[in-house]
Amino acid sequence: MRRSRHEVGRWRMLRQSLRRRRRWLEGHSRRNMTIYAIRKFDIYKRRRSLLFTQWSE
Repeated sequence: MRRSRHEVGRWRMLRQSLRRRRRWLEGHSRRNMTIYAIRKFDIYKRRRSLLFTQWSE
């Protein structure tokens, strides 16, 4: 599945912002449990977004 350059760029920017937000959250959270929950939720969101991209093609 070849993606257009615009789409790839948008996806990369999204990934970057997610990584930045996660790093910030890890720095500001007191307990590891919250990080674990965030990661779990993030995986769920990524699965949903993958489904969404397949649908939109």
